[in-house]
Amino acid sequence: MRIKDIIGRIRLPFRKEKELFSSLYDIIGFYPDNISYYKVALTHKSSGQHNEKGKPLNNERLEFLGDAILDAVVGHIVYEHFSGKREGFLTNTRSKLVSRETLGKLAGEMGLTELIQSNGSQRSHNSYMAGNAFEALVGAIYLDQGYDAVMRFMKKRILAQMVNIDKVAYKEVNFKSKLLEWTQKNRVKMEFRCLKQDKDDKGSPIFGFQVLIEGVEGGKGQGYSKKEAQQECSKETLQRLRREPQFIDAIFAAKSSRTKMEEEPTAVAPDLEAEKEFIIKTEKPRNPKHPEIQEYPETSESPASDIDEFDLSDITHHPEELSREDIIAAAEAAAYEGEKVK
Repeated sequence: MRIKDIIGRIRLPFRKEKELFSSLYDIIGFYPDNISYYKVALTHKSSGQHNEKGKPLNNERLEFLGDAILDAVVGHIVYEHFSGKREGFLTNTRSKLVSRETLGKLAGEMGLTELIQSNGSQRSHNSYMAGNAFEALVGAIYLDQGYDAVMRFMKKRILAQMVNIDKVAYKEVNFKSKLLEWTQKNRVKMEFRCLKQDKDDKGSPIFGFQVLIEGVEGGKGQGYSKKEAQQECSKETLQRLRREPQFIDAIFAAKSSRTKMEEEPTAVAPDLEAEKEFIIKTEKPRNPKHPEIQEYPETSESPASDIDEFDLSDITHHPEELSREDIIAAAEAAAYEGEKVK
């Protein structure tokens, strides 16, 4: 049957709906039975639309359903494609295929992004809108045509034409490296804080870490090694940086506060003369026979008493005679300790 005859049988009332019907065929590879599911799938909450009962109309519920169906379908495909591979490999591969970033790129390549009904400013600031719409589209396909239709769509339209599943599976994404690159580029301080170091029921070690950027708490991660846990918390932190503007604002506010404190001048400059207060200024009497020689009276406050503080007997540990340099160094150390005691 010709495409024109099919569209004629649908009897869409408006030209825009006919255009949507045709665009969906180009994207999913078949004509919808119930186009209303797809209309909802392409409606973002920022559009402000409402249904006939006055309730907000958006794709969030379909996104939830599509996310679950997509996990099942892609998990099924990965399980069949990589026979003999272990659970960790399969889980990692599925995660890459259904990540918001991957789905967002697919939505853009397919032309799905152009069909989303949303507020223009929200579109420019929401990097996950396209990926969410892709999930909602999967939910619409499932409700409209069932699980097998979703499987065909993913196999024939996505994996056969747009995604190389083998390249995706064996591509290692170093989230920690990406996060370090971002922090260095923006000159912000980052550290990994160990939250726990425990063992599971089988005795295998488990590590928990959290990212701190300028003291602001980032993502948390858990794994069977420190590297795995740090990768996980780095991944979550990167996701928050992409979707939470307030998280970035908090980081740069903390950085601004820190750099301001570091650059703020000290109110009072240090008095260099104060460092010389240990020198006792005493008027020294002259020897009448030898005026060039100064004498000190034998009192408890004479410099001779102060000189006793530099007695080296208690810090001499070697029976051999000390060199002049060693004696001076030891005396200076003793004087420093005396100043601290005071």
